[in-house]
Amino acid sequence: MSTLKIFVVALVLGLFLLGSSACGVDPGSADEVAVIDTSYGKIVVEFFPKEAPRNVANFKQLARENFYEGTKFHRLVRDKGQYIAIQGGDPNTISGDLSTWGKGQANQKTVPAEFVKTLQHFRGMVSMARRGDDINSATSQFFICTTDWHEWDGKYSIFARVIAGMNVVDSIARAPMVKNSEFPVDPVVINKVTITKRDQVQALME
Repeated sequence: MSTLKIFVVALVLGLFLLGSSACGVDPGSADEVAVIDTSYGKIVVEFFPKEAPRNVANFKQLARENFYEGTKFHRLVRDKGQYIAIQGGDPNTISGDLSTWGKGQANQKTVPAEFVKTLQHFRGMVSMARRGDDINSATSQFFICTTDWHEWDGKYSIFARVIAGMNVVDSIARAPMVKNSEFPVDPVVINKVTITKRDQVQALME
């Protein structure tokens, strides 16, 4: 191999390794799923580790740290009577004033956006919420689509999809809301989010 070819190969390999190091993300096994245990029932989601490695890794880390315990699905998104999505995961919903729900906390780690054309906001997709003025401001809040809503494609990072428990998602979406708000009348609490292997899900659903 010529000196030039060796240099080119070394350069490409170096750039690859640099990119991998900069990424510094381990989304975990593709065989892992999340069981979201709520006061309405359990929801199982599978991840998209190849398409959204940073957001998958972030969600799994928070779940394993028991971050989501006691948080609520605080927002029921509707449009002209149509059920669009349910949103949760804000730590303020544990004990914070109602006026702070959905605003998150200033010290939370942010995760950059990850968009791929193969993932779109169909019913059952799970996507990261963020501030309206910054696509790279996702933290812990997420939402689950209850209908196809392609207005969000390329704007919010899809990182998972529901594979069991859509009936629970639908029940939450249809819950009575506080007048002139998007808050459910009765708190929809996330008791725990468990990361587990697919073949162990059944035991957690019982």
